[in-house]
Amino acid sequence: MEFVGYCVRCRKQQNIKQGRLEKTAKGRPIAKGPCPECSTTVTRFLSEKQGKA
Repeated sequence: MEFVGYCVRCRKQQNIKQGRLEKTAKGRPIAKGPCPECSTTVTRFLSEKQGKA
């Protein structure tokens, strides 16, 4: 899954190409993947519609 997320280490928006869908402990959908520049895990909260895609 590809998504755009904010990398806190690089301090800018990054295009994440190897992302995966997960759920938080409370059931909210998130996308997770490595930053292409620094390999830090970047997360982004998703809406319920996006989480089912």
